[in-house]
Order: sequence, then structure tokens, then C-alpha cells
Amino acid sequence: MRPSAILAAAAGLALTLGAAGVRAQDVIESGRPDFVESSTVVGKGRFQLEAGLQYERERGGAGRERILSTPAVLRFGVADTVELRVETEGRMNRHLRADGERSTDAGYGDTTLALGWHLVDAAAGRPSVGLLASAEFDSGSRAFRGQGVRPALRVIGEWTLPNGMALGVMPGIGIEREDAGAGRYRYGLFGIVLAKSFGERLRGIVEVALPHIARGKHGGTEASFDIGAAYLLSNDVQLDAMLSRGLNSRTPDFAFTIGLSIRH
Repeated sequence: MRPSAILAAAAGLALTLGAAGVRAQDVIESGRPDFVESSTVVGKGRFQLEAGLQYERERGGAGRERILSTPAVLRFGVADTVELRVETEGRMNRHLRADGERSTDAGYGDTTLALGWHLVDAAAGRPSVGLLASAEFDSGSRAFRGQGVRPALRVIGEWTLPNGMALGVMPGIGIEREDAGAGRYRYGLFGIVLAKSFGERLRGIVEVALPHIARGKHGGTEASFDIGAAYLLSNDVQLDAMLSRGLNSRTPDFAFTIGLSIRH
């Protein structure tokens, strides 16, 4: 069974179990919808599903590319400070138009296995700190499959600020393979996000994301400016949406995502 099918089944179970309740102090903390991950983990014995629908559009010269995907993350707490993750881009559809010709690819994205570790709790003037180590495998459909195993390491810091605001920063490093197995190269990644709470349920988000920082011969640097919001339907259910605008020619010029996170 494909990972996306497993995640879909988990989503159905989580939707059945995730009934709305009265808001308490312990509420879901999701990595969606921003690029910067959460520094916390879900807790021992808990499951959390974060799934969405994502649309990307890129225009360049005489060409145009549109991608529709269904990214999802399933998180399971193996200890109070450690969690395992299974991630996938899910079902993907790509439409290309270049020089008057059109083509369409459909299939599934690669699967990523990750380990999240919450290192430090927030305190006065000190951020909450987490570590996320991951490995992406060439397990998807041919049109969307990467080259070999691609590891990455991210460090996440989150500061609580006055007036219901919070700041998140995520530097990281990854290893990618050249096309046709020509070799490997290292790339950097970085994200910074500012969040503002409007009451107990609504949170606004502004972010700058750089998911790929590399030399031009390795694809160059990708960068986007993102703005979004997350709304708590209950302690364990979050609805979110985000708009992204590419900041250079190497980044999709427009992207939109809407998603749902459920904890059990």
C-alpha cells in the first residue's frame, strides 16, 4: 500500500476520533501551514495527522507549470520528547505548457522518514528548541521521484513575545543528489516566521522561507514570502490556509495551501 493511502486511512480514523471539545490550555501545535516546523513534539503515545491540499504555479518565458499535491505528515510520540514522522507529498498532478505544447504527469511523491526531538522548554528569555532529522527516499512515481536517499537536519527555535506574538527560526542543512546520479551536494535552508494571536483560537502568520540555498550550478536559492492563518476548531483540530509569493525566478511565483491538523 502506498504511504498516501496509509495516511488517508489514518485521516479517516482521526476525523472519527477528533470530535470538537472545550478549549483548554493543552492545544494542538501543528507544523502547518508555514515552512518553519514546530519545536515541540506530540507527546508519548499520541498521533497527529497534518494534511492539506497545495497548488503551485510557475511561469517562465514561453512556459508554464502547475502542480497540485496533497502533502501529509503523520506524527507519533514514542516518548515525551521524541516523535517519529512519516511524510509524503501524496498524490500529485503536474501540468506543463511549453512552446505551445501541453503535457500532464500524475502519480505520487516521495516518502520521508523523520525523527523529531524536543531539546529545551521555553523559559524567561529562552526559546523552545527542537531538532528534526529526516531522510527522503526515492519511493514515488517516476515523474516525481528524486535521486536516492536525501538526508536533512533542521534546528527549530521558538520565542514567546509580548502581546500574543511568537517568533520561530529554523536553520538547516541537507544533502541532495545531482540528476542522473552525477554526485551529491550540500544545500542550506532557512525560515523565519512571526505569528500573532487574535483571541484564543485565531493565529495570523507572516514568514520568509528559503527551502533551498545553493550555488547556481546546483539550482540556486529558492525564496518565498508567505502569509497565512490557523484557526482552532477544538483542542485537537486546527484548520489553516496560506498564500506564498516567490521572491525570485527559481521559486514558484504563486502557491496556495489549505489544510487540517488532527491530534489523538
